[in-house]
Parts: sequence; structure tokens; C-alpha cells
Amino acid sequence: MLESIGSLTGSPWIYAVVALSVLLDVFLPVLPSGVLVITAATAAAAGSTTATASVAAAQVQREVPSLLVLILCAATASVLGDLVAYRLAWRGGDRLDRAIARSRKLTTAQERLGAALSRGGGALVVIARFAPAGRSVVSLGAGAAHRKVKDFLPWSALAGVAWAGYSVGLGYFGGQWLGASWVGAAVSVLALFAAGAVAGYVMRRPAATPAPVPAPEPAA
Repeated sequence: MLESIGSLTGSPWIYAVVALSVLLDVFLPVLPSGVLVITAATAAAAGSTTATASVAAAQVQREVPSLLVLILCAATASVLGDLVAYRLAWRGGDRLDRAIARSRKLTTAQERLGAALSRGGGALVVIARFAPAGRSVVSLGAGAAHRKVKDFLPWSALAGVAWAGYSVGLGYFGGQWLGASWVGAAVSVLALFAAGAVAGYVMRRPAATPAPVPAPEPAA
């Protein structure tokens, strides 16, 4: 896995590739943005890489990704992608509304998100960031329901930072504990998928309905 982007982990282009992947995966959830972030962080766990020149037989020190810059790039791209999807859904009109109405997943997420934001809480936005395609569902649902951006944006930012920090942390500590190899990267990716499975279960779980208030008894 590390070898597949070996040339990128030693250059500033890794940040652009990570940012672009994270930005676009709100529309293309099949993009392996989380895997890419973990792989870059695993490379950073190695501290440095060396390459031997065939002629001079000298070792050349190469740069490794900065963990802080990786988190900033991934989190910023995550929020920007959310806002793009949110705005497109906001302006989608009747055609998008009909498409959402045909999707049970989108309709349910829209209803749950609206209820969560109206109560002043948006933990669902943060949870959805870890679930497969959850980010897309929530961002499109918030835009289609015309939720206020001031209610959606802070939770989107928190979700982006949480997801980016978790992914980078998995890659870095996995590389530190298991070695900066495909083994460490694979275990870190499995941990990311496990978090996604838990988040997906939470999103699919029916929302709790408040208990009915008993009617007052008539006065004697």
C-alpha cells in the first residue's frame, strides 16, 4: 500500500492529492480518501525514508508528510465538500426533492437531521462523517431541507476535524506500534472501517420517539 503512493509521500503533492480525494468523495463515496490519509500518516510514522542513488551509492533524505498539515488539509477539504453538496442540494429544486423522496435512506436522514438540528444538536452530522456514504446523505439532506448554514456548518467542521484527526492518528500510531509497513496500514484501515460500521449502525437505528404525555384526569 505504501509503495503505491511512494513517490507522493515524499513530496508536497501528497497534500493536494489528499485534499482533492476528500473533497470529491462526498459525491463519489467509492474514493479511498480515508485509506489515502492513513497511508500518508503511516509514511510519516517512519520518520523519514531513504533512497539509494545507483551511481553515487549515497543515501538521500526525503521529506515525509506533516501530521498537522495532513489533518488541516483533510478537515478543510471535508468541510468544503460538505458545503458544495449542501449548496447544490439547496438549489436543486423540485427535481432533487423528488429524487430524495424516492430514497428511503435520504428521506430518513433528512428527517432525523432536521430534528437533531432543531434541538440544537448535530451529533448526527459528526457520526455520519464516519459512516459509508453518510457524509453525502447528511450534506444533501441538510441542503434539500433548507437548513440554515449556521446550524449545519459548525457541526460539519467538527465532523471534518474529528474524522481527519482519527484517520491520521490511526495511520501514525499504527505505524509506530506495528511498523511503517503494509501490516500497520492494513490494521489502521480496518479500524477506520470498524468505526464506519458502528456509525452506519447508529444512523440506521430508528430515532427514539418521545413518550406520550398522559392527558390530565377530569376534575371530580
